[in-house]
Order: sequence, then C-alpha cells, then structure tokens
Amino acid sequence: MLQILPESKGAVLMVKASEQLTHKDYEEVFIPTLDNLINTYGKVNVLLHLDESFSGWELGAMWDDAKFGVKHMKDFNKIGMIGAAQWVEWTTKISSYFIDGEIRNFKASELNDAMNWIKE
Repeated sequence: MLQILPESKGAVLMVKASEQLTHKDYEEVFIPTLDNLINTYGKVNVLLHLDESFSGWELGAMWDDAKFGVKHMKDFNKIGMIGAAQWVEWTTKISSYFIDGEIRNFKASELNDAMNWIKE
C-alpha cells in the first residue's frame, strides 16, 4: 500500500509504503502524482518511507518502477529512501548510476533528517 504523506508540498513528494507495493499502487497513485508534479515543476524531490511492514514490490510494480525511472531519469533532484533493507539499498546504489539526481538512504530512526534533506 502506498500513502501520500501530508508533508508533500510543491515539487516535494513524500510517500509511505507498507506491506507490498502493487501495480495498482503505481498505476493509480504513484505514477499519476509524479507525472503531475514533473509536468508542473520540471524536476522533483521524492522521499519513500518504507515502514516496518514493507515486504517489497510485486513483479508488476517493479516493472512500473523501472519503466518510470528510465523515462524520467533526468527529472529528479533528489530521491531519498527511509528504512530500506540491505537489498533495497544496493538496488538504490545501482539506480544512482542511471538517474541524474542525488540519491540517499536513511535509517528508520533518521525520518526527520530525511524529511529535512528532501525539502532543501
């Protein structure tokens, strides 16, 4: 499940992921929201908070994420991940070679630091 956080404002999108992200989450929430922000602001900052119940992505959601990332690789200023498992951190590091923006991982205990960083 994907929830847009109320701290999202302007070109900053903050979302919280719990349980498993699905194709429906991407199709109905994440991609339309990001497309709208990119069309409005050009480059965006995205913070993804993976809560303690997060178990990963459905195959369809992984494909959606990859397609969107390739299409918009130059449209991000910053991408932050909070509470990611080690395998997600490795994936994020690999993605950083293909996306122009700055990418950082934060521990779950660094939520406030991550929110401040993404707003800068």
